[in-house]
Amino acid sequence: MNSAPASALAARIEEYASRLSPELSEVRRDIHMHPELSYEEVRTTRVVVEYLQKLGIECEPPFLETGVVALLKGANYKEGSPIIALRADIDALPLNEENSHGFCSLEPGKMHACGHDMHTAMLLGAAVILASIKDELQGGVLLIFQPAEEKAPGGARPLIEAGIFKKFSPVAILGQHCFPSVPSGKVALCKGSFMAATDELYFTVSGQGGHASAPHKAADPVLAAAHIITAVQHLVSRVVPPHEPAVVSIASIHGGSAPNIIPSTVTMSGTMRTMNEELRALLHKKLQATVTHVAEGMGVTAELEIRHGYPALVNDAEITRQAAIACAEYLGRENVLDSEPLMTAEDFAYYLQEIPGTFWQIGTGTAEQERGNTLHSPTFNPDEKALVTGAGLFAYSACRFLENAAGRP
Repeated sequence: MNSAPASALAARIEEYASRLSPELSEVRRDIHMHPELSYEEVRTTRVVVEYLQKLGIECEPPFLETGVVALLKGANYKEGSPIIALRADIDALPLNEENSHGFCSLEPGKMHACGHDMHTAMLLGAAVILASIKDELQGGVLLIFQPAEEKAPGGARPLIEAGIFKKFSPVAILGQHCFPSVPSGKVALCKGSFMAATDELYFTVSGQGGHASAPHKAADPVLAAAHIITAVQHLVSRVVPPHEPAVVSIASIHGGSAPNIIPSTVTMSGTMRTMNEELRALLHKKLQATVTHVAEGMGVTAELEIRHGYPALVNDAEITRQAAIACAEYLGRENVLDSEPLMTAEDFAYYLQEIPGTFWQIGTGTAEQERGNTLHSPTFNPDEKALVTGAGLFAYSACRFLENAAGRP
């Protein structure tokens, strides 16, 4: 990539993005006040469609009931021109907001606590910028406003199954996610395995209830559940190779109704996180065996249901390298950081199983970060300056990837 023309383009896009700041804040706050849960994003879909239509960008016939897909074509776009895909997610989380700013959620039990309102506004901002310079675009930009990232099976896989990549064949796909641990104005990228595969674990331990004063006459599922919790922890320390990240956590346990009654059943749930499919399959097998054998040894029975979640998110090394160059050109090299792998999960992983791409952290943290300003928190409060950064960076990265795909320096 040649830095001389890139610097001029970066300056133009940065100036345009800065002028958009009030508008992007307004869009983001409107979406924030009207959050919609996964698969219910009807209003948000309408907001996005109307915004794109005002820009003269034609939306595709719906692939799913909610969400928006649109192809922004450069002035010289023709069949066979390269396409770069940009993705934002649009759904909210099921929790009550506890912030005190003037644009809190108006929907009880619903909140944009993961930054998807920010992501949506950033991609809309990128669309404004790209539409203004479409005479210079060396191809097309596929705008993906994806529903249902927060709830399995997610929106990415259904979009793929509905044929988005049969109709369009992007050279790459780019995505970004708000991270309060990264300072606003900076980004962090990671080559290779970046986010974990996630599975939900549901245990049912069944025994024989009885009087707590005579445990020898019962088959205690509470004690067995405690042994199961302890036993599954050894899988990470004694089955997983020391160099492989993995997590098994039991997060809830329910059983019993009184202090003097041994219950007949205990239920538990938890999560398992791994960074590759081979280890994931091994732990599934070992978990089932461990639960069964511990239960048998305690004189009870136990069932384990494993609900498969998203696969590991693996960033393409070459696309990530190119993205890091584009980020450095746009933000300055000092504002591009290396990220360690994370044990969180993202359905962006499904796109990366189909086409090369990369997913990075975009900073939303402030100099004096308030306690509780974390993802999935009822007090999550990202720095809105990141809207300008994210919109401009998306637009600039799309331009540079298209130039590269078209064979320009």
